[in-house]
Parts: sequence; structure tokens; C-alpha cells
Amino acid sequence: MSVFISGANGFIAQHIVGLLLEEDYKVIGSARSQEKADGLMGAFGNNPNLSMEIVPDISKLDAFDHVFQKHGDNIRIVIHTASPFCLDISDYERDLLIPALNGVKGILDSIKKYAANTVERVVLTSSFAAVFEIEKESDKSVTFNEESWNPATWENCQIDAINAYCASKKFAEKAAWDFLKENRDSVKFQLTAINPVYVFGPQMFEEDVKKHLNTSCEFVNNLMHLSPEEKIPEMFGGYIDVRDVAKAHLVAFQKNETIGQRLIISEARFTMQDILDVLNKDFPVLKGKIPVGKPGTGATHNALGATLDNTKSKKLLGFKFRNLKETIDDTASQILKFEGRL
Repeated sequence: MSVFISGANGFIAQHIVGLLLEEDYKVIGSARSQEKADGLMGAFGNNPNLSMEIVPDISKLDAFDHVFQKHGDNIRIVIHTASPFCLDISDYERDLLIPALNGVKGILDSIKKYAANTVERVVLTSSFAAVFEIEKESDKSVTFNEESWNPATWENCQIDAINAYCASKKFAEKAAWDFLKENRDSVKFQLTAINPVYVFGPQMFEEDVKKHLNTSCEFVNNLMHLSPEEKIPEMFGGYIDVRDVAKAHLVAFQKNETIGQRLIISEARFTMQDILDVLNKDFPVLKGKIPVGKPGTGATHNALGATLDNTKSKKLLGFKFRNLKETIDDTASQILKFEGRL
């Protein structure tokens, strides 16, 4: 039995691949180039249970056809992580909306054409961005849960990259649920969506630690390089460790209770102050070199904005998530080692 994972060289996806190989699954991954595919194979020691296929452009609706033509008879599980997360753009349709939407439509249609009777479970890496409403994130009277949907439309989301990204996750996830509804008699698979919040935690491989990191981890990296007098960025949200997100993807296809569910993957809320509190307390090498702010005033101590209620998801998954201290400690340690400061 094989598991196919799209975008296998991504931050979250590498951790998923690692867990799958640990549990002796045969894994087929996709990457956008031969160079990226070879790099991932090498990072995993050319494990014989891992093979790679090249999918250069997920915005093309037939992008995954060759994968399922070749491997469709063996693939039982599909994990679709590939989706753009780039904010330094100006063409929101071309760079965010269309690739996210067509990536989902394309991979599900390829399953229908070439593996309708063999693929049993599909796990979609969606996002809390598909759940919440940006304008209400600061409203203490609002609660977001597994039933909530981002109300963005194709037209009104194209005001900036953040709104367009959040909407891209909503459109992609909606397309998956709609596809299953419309093709229920044509495909065998059951669907589960994974909706993580801000994902922190260590890179899977030390060599992936760079001067600039993936979007969520870059928040931590940025704080570690502010001077003491610099202004602390104002933001808050939910946090989760990448290793817990990866584990959730496996549980999502291993448990029948998760069929048809949207799983919000979040441990708790955080602010930049909460991260600074951990950095200042746990890393003497940073003492006096980064801002202190107002310790003890973050989301760990105060209710900020809307409530995120993922009680249902935590119960379905059935395992305990890492806390902020462990997640930030492991993220920061890796960065400091890369910089030769630890």
C-alpha cells in the first residue's frame, strides 16, 4: 500500500514523509523540479520506500494525471499538501487563487480518472485561514470552530496578499468537499481536511535552516534578530507545532472517526510577547540583544480577540499537542545552532 503526498518537500510535508517512513509506509512524493526531488531523496538517505514524481505546475488541471496513471493501482492514501503560500506578489489570481483551487480540483479529478477504486482516503492540508473571518479575529464575542467558514468571495478577497491567501485556502477546501458530493458514486475515497493555525517548530533537516525561513517560522526568526529598542510586531493567533500537524495527517487517515471531518489543529493562542517571553527566559545568548516588551501580558495570560474552539478536533485526534515553550525552544535552538551561537 502506497501513500502519495503532493508537495513532499514542503515544511509540513517533510515531517509527514518522515512519520510515514517510520511507520513503514511506501511513500510516493511530488516536487516541482528534479533538483528538489533529488534533494529530498538524499535528505531521507535514499530510503527505498520513498520515490518521487515531478509535478511542475499544480495550476494545470492535468498536472497529476501522469502520477496516477503510473501509480494509481498502488495508491491507497492521498495527502495533498501542495498549495502556494507566498505573500510578496501582485497577481493574486495567478499566484494564489488559481493554483490552490486547481491543485485540489486537478488531483481529485486524476484520482477519479485513474484510481477511483483504489484510493480509499484523501487528507487535504487546508488551513485555519479557511475557517476564520479576518475582520472578526479581534472580536471577543465571536467563536470560530469546525463549522465556521471564511466568508470571502473571489472578488472581495483580492485587496491584498493576506486576504487572497486566506480565501485561496477556503476555495480549495470547498472545492474538495463539493467534488466529493458531486462524484460520490464515481469515487471510493473518504475525505478529511486538516486546518492548522500558525505552524512553528524545527525544520525536518538542519540543512533546511536558512537566513530566511518559511512564513510562520520567520516570525520567530525575525524576533530573534530585533534589537532591544525595536518595536515588537503586533499580531496574535493560534499556534501549533509542525510535528503535531504531521501526526494529525496520519491520524486523519488511520481513524474512521475522522472521515468527513474538518480538524482544526491548534494548541492555544499566542502573541509576539508570548514568544519573546520564551526566548528571553530560555536563551541566555539572546539576553539584552532582543526586545523584552512587557513580560506576562501576552495571550498566555489574557484572552485576546475571538475564541478558537477546537475541542472536537482534539478529541477526535486523541493526542496531546506540544506547548508553546517546547515549540519555540526547538525552533530557536535550530536557528541559533545554524548561526553558530549555540
